[in-house]
Amino acid sequence: MDDFVSIEKCIVVLGCVYLSWKIIKHIWSFLIVEKEPVTVLVTGAAGQIGYALVPMIARGAMLGPDQPVIIHMLDISPAAEALNGVKMELVDASFPLLKGVVATTDVVEACNGVNIAVMVGGFPRKEGMERKDVMSKNVSIYKAQASALEKHAAPDCKVLVVANPANTNALILKEFAPSIPDKNITCLTRLDHNRALGQISEKLNVHVGDVKNVIIWGNHSSTQYPDANHATVNTVNGDKLVPELVGDDKWLKTEFIATVQQRGAAIIKARKLSSALSAASSACDHIRDWVLGTPKGNWVSMGVYSDGSYGIPAGLIYSFPVTCDKGEWSIVQGLKIDEFSREKMDATAKELMEEKSLAYSCLN
Repeated sequence: MDDFVSIEKCIVVLGCVYLSWKIIKHIWSFLIVEKEPVTVLVTGAAGQIGYALVPMIARGAMLGPDQPVIIHMLDISPAAEALNGVKMELVDASFPLLKGVVATTDVVEACNGVNIAVMVGGFPRKEGMERKDVMSKNVSIYKAQASALEKHAAPDCKVLVVANPANTNALILKEFAPSIPDKNITCLTRLDHNRALGQISEKLNVHVGDVKNVIIWGNHSSTQYPDANHATVNTVNGDKLVPELVGDDKWLKTEFIATVQQRGAAIIKARKLSSALSAASSACDHIRDWVLGTPKGNWVSMGVYSDGSYGIPAGLIYSFPVTCDKGEWSIVQGLKIDEFSREKMDATAKELMEEKSLAYSCLN
């Protein structure tokens, strides 16, 4: 009889716990307020990178699984029909986080109220074109888009420039959108950063998630300096420096650097098309870490406005190691720079100074 009473009490207690849980869950459902949508602009949205990028944004890869988004897509008039096709596919995919889609060839409509702008569109260099001709085309594009962002985007709009020459395009955009804070205009070197992580993981036969803190210094070009001197791998015995684990200084100073620098060209040779999936994924990584923060003890590479850190001339958009917190990035300070690194960092800075001069000559 006592056993029966004990069982009965247990059933009553479990029933009360279950009922309490249901009541709390019901009340909580009323307290949870869905976040306001964030409006994300993607230029060149009908192109390869744009086509790969917009579903990632709509799925939550850029801003998180609980952040609703409205996507504004901009492209040139000849791509209008293809752009509308991308919009139809976004609608057909029924993404729960996607609260609206605008597909337009009107730069003012595209920039209206945007919180985040991912500038994928640009004029690619074609066979027989001089460097200054390409720069002139992109200066014209980024001058117009910067003016539209200046007038119509949200005051705290964050900008990521993907289209090459990314660093200098970002600098031109900054010039013609003076009300957007300097710290809110960046360019993509996260693709190079991720490529460096991948090369180290393959060299050491470790998971890429266990490798951290590589650095891409400088320009998103073949002069960039992929630096593994401060990178570490998470092992069973704790974090170990990559140079110690690799044990091959020559590889780190030659093949590793050259592979990362030339990876884009290698992909074009293999696919007969430029990087799209990896570029889109890296753009999501860049914005996600910028907005949501980098994990403690980790840094990432971002092309940001130089403040003179590490002897890099102020006023360039240069790739540095950064940490992010509460929507703000900060350059990692105090890293030891050896003579080899100094030479590489200065060489890519020199190229950026030349690009800056060329771009400004196109404005005159």
